[in-house]
Amino acid sequence: MIQLSLKYTLLFLIVFIVSCDAEESSRISNNYTQYVDPLSGTKRPGQTIPSVGIPFGMTQWTPQTQFTERHAIPPYKHDEEFFCGIRGTHWLSGSAVKDYGSFSIMPIMGKLKTGRNEIRLPYSSVNEVFDPDYYRAELDEYGISAEVTASARCGMIRLTAERADSLFILTFPNNDQGNGLVKVDVKNNEIVGYNPAVRAYAGWGNPAGINGYFVVRPDRKIQIKGTFNGSVQFPSDSIMSQKNIGAYIGFSVKQGEEIVLRAGTSFTSIEQARNNLDAEIKRIKFGELREKAASEWEQALGKIKVTTEDTVSLNIFYTAMYHSMQQPRLFSDVDGSYPRFSRQYDNGKLGKREEYYDDFSMWDIYRAHLPLFEILDPEMTNKWIQSMLIKGNDGGWLPIFPCWNSYTSEMIGDHVISYIASAYLKGIRDYDIQGAYSLMRQNAFEIPRSEEDYIDGRGRRGLMSYLQYGYIPLEDKVDEAPNPHKEAQVSRTIEYAYDDYALAQMARALGKQSDYEKLIKRSNNYRNVFDSNLNMVRGRYADGTWSEPFQPDYMHYKYITEGSPRQYTFYVPHDVPGLARLMGGRDSLETALDSAFTDNRHWHGNEPGHQTPFLYNYTASPWKTQKKVREILLSEYDVGPTGLSGNDDGGQMSAWYIFAATGFYPVNPVSGEYLLSSPLFEKVSIQLPDNLTMDIICHKDTSEAIYIRSVKLNGKEFPRNFITYKELMEGGILEFFLTDKPGSWGSTEESQPSGLIVCYE
Repeated sequence: MIQLSLKYTLLFLIVFIVSCDAEESSRISNNYTQYVDPLSGTKRPGQTIPSVGIPFGMTQWTPQTQFTERHAIPPYKHDEEFFCGIRGTHWLSGSAVKDYGSFSIMPIMGKLKTGRNEIRLPYSSVNEVFDPDYYRAELDEYGISAEVTASARCGMIRLTAERADSLFILTFPNNDQGNGLVKVDVKNNEIVGYNPAVRAYAGWGNPAGINGYFVVRPDRKIQIKGTFNGSVQFPSDSIMSQKNIGAYIGFSVKQGEEIVLRAGTSFTSIEQARNNLDAEIKRIKFGELREKAASEWEQALGKIKVTTEDTVSLNIFYTAMYHSMQQPRLFSDVDGSYPRFSRQYDNGKLGKREEYYDDFSMWDIYRAHLPLFEILDPEMTNKWIQSMLIKGNDGGWLPIFPCWNSYTSEMIGDHVISYIASAYLKGIRDYDIQGAYSLMRQNAFEIPRSEEDYIDGRGRRGLMSYLQYGYIPLEDKVDEAPNPHKEAQVSRTIEYAYDDYALAQMARALGKQSDYEKLIKRSNNYRNVFDSNLNMVRGRYADGTWSEPFQPDYMHYKYITEGSPRQYTFYVPHDVPGLARLMGGRDSLETALDSAFTDNRHWHGNEPGHQTPFLYNYTASPWKTQKKVREILLSEYDVGPTGLSGNDDGGQMSAWYIFAATGFYPVNPVSGEYLLSSPLFEKVSIQLPDNLTMDIICHKDTSEAIYIRSVKLNGKEFPRNFITYKELMEGGILEFFLTDKPGSWGSTEESQPSGLIVCYE
């Protein structure tokens, strides 16, 4: 395997060679893709893959180490023994879910073989190059060089023969249930097919109502063709509805000869996959497509420009940017066709310039990932919210966690509400606002009329008892929820309280006073599962008694989601001052936070703890936020396959790094407030809409300085330990003056966020 350090060395030499050309030198010096490590997080627990594509594209392309789409098994796992081909994948980056609608291409030379164990190659005989826009594998045993690049909906594979021989191209629909079709379409000189997707969580195992359709077109006439089932080959042109099926085409090639495969994908039909291919890559050459993909990555990554001499931190930062741009994924075709949400093979048509997106890992990404693009790309935020409203209109309810174009009710909370409210309150409003509010309100106040709809994933889990008691008592097992979230009563309660707060703010802004009053009262429901005798949240029965026994750091209470009672106690993003008052004041909050960071009680590898280190900004010791955040940046992230300490979960772990390294974080995205901490870099320039820039500059007393002495915005002393969305989006210069000893900056209550009393200006 080619070492990444070699790639960086080669790029350095290129920069040096062309430095005499000012324009070319400028272009190369802004090469952000050189810092991306696609292998980062590809070894557990990161669950990422080295995907080739463009930001938020429909299909990613990756080398695969196995054929399955089994749950929690990514297509590529670092240190696996075998190379099994190149996959067009819909893997949710950094997740523990499942791939769907994928297909794979495996080139071989010599004698035709089709059995999966026959064709795979030991990784010791494969040399690889990884980039966001490009992948190359030298398949030494077969004497083939395989290269991949991509567009939004299509991929292109260039095969180069290193000897004269027979070249076979095998195409597999990777369906574990034995469904799907693959066919050699002689008339169009193509391989076509589809792989049906199935649901997970709510409706587990049922058809998702979509297929992953594909068209693979070689750039020369097919000479040999057939189909196969495992190692058994057939002369027929098509095969379907069996496990381990595929189709092959073959060519006689000379040494050095190239064959280019153009592959189109779609979620609506084979014809639309073909149309996507024709529109995006029919006439473009491999090198041109790669250059175009690289340009798109450069533009996307360059929205944040980092200045530092620390190359490792540059690698981590721009890899985090790359990971944050894998999903949500484009789901509509070039002509606006899209699969209607939660329907069975029912396609719709969008208006001009509309795009439809899916695969929102919502419980994870509403925290930092989606807020990141409220800053970097408000127009994309509009498209994602429009997609949510399309889902709500197609299916009748806003989805909780929409993936594979279906309701899932995976995880807990109702954070589509907080996401839409967050965008609306920031002035991002290019969608049907009243229609959006109606759907949001339905989730918060109504229960599906039919049991079938509820079981299928519509509506909030446990809403009836939440409304009745002001919390979800332990007696409500939420049996209709997917495993492993059939209980989670405490976590649901306090997450619903946050979502109620979010909707309350939108209701107030829209003049819906009655709704506002009901919802803002409900936003205090987190108090109903807070045991003031222990200063922690805790399971509670309908009669008001607390669950026993109680261990604050026990990680397996079913009423807590993926954490401990101590960890979840700090999930009150909308009212941290209120939580402090419940605990006995700011000093008590600080003491509780101190206890959370002793004896490895804090878990950064999962989302419930992501806001916790920033909560010292609500105490008399914001310097502890600066210290803890810096420790996490340096200890929980690295380069290489083990570079992530937890599942990236659709880009949330990566987005946390981007915000924290930049110097601010959205503990409560709906408020439009970002808590400040000391930036990791000497300078960060954030490219904003309307050609504005926010420059964040660090002045250090010493090289080891991490504590904030003072902050200035546009040359004036900045009085708060948080900055607002409006201030950020106006651009300017935000300066941090750092010292090497803790200080009192930002420690007064007047300089800190005010909780439920929020100003949006």
